Order: sequence, then structure tokens, then C-alpha cells
Amino acid sequence: MTLSPSTRRTPLDQEERVRAEAGFVPLVVHHLTTDGSFRVSADTPEMVELFQSVARRAGELLQRPVTSYANGRYIVIAFAQESLPRA
Repeated sequence: MTLSPSTRRTPLDQEERVRAEAGFVPLVVHHLTTDGSFRVSADTPEMVELFQSVARRAGELLQRPVTSYANGRYIVIAFAQESLPRA
């Protein structure tokens, strides 16, 4: 599928990226603490990269391991499964 010139996305500049990341971190933290996961449309490499950064910052803020995975349409951010101690 080819996008017409009027529907092409322009990449975020550095300032927009910083603001987007800062704005999404509290939202992701909220969803992680209330629902255990967060899913959002991320259909470009730029959006996947943005939300991977958001996931890292959310994990740092919560002081818990957080993982993210993308399938080309969505990215899901969730708490990482902590390994069980071996008996």
C-alpha cells in the first residue's frame, strides 16, 4: 500500500520525541499498575522505538522489569515474567 503525499507521516523531531516520551510514561505506568499491561498501535519502526523507550522509562520509574513486544501493528508493554527460583 502506497500512501499519498497528503497522508505520509513526517518523523518526529527530537523535541517532539522527548515530549511524546515524557507524556506517555505516566500513561503507561498507570496502565501497568492497574491492568498489568498497555497496548497501543505502533505500525512504524519509529513508533516501536518510541514506545520501547517509554517501556524502559516506565520500568525504571516502577523499579520493576518491564518488557515490550511488537508485531508490526501493535506494541504491548507489560511486566516481565520474573523467573522462578530453582528448587
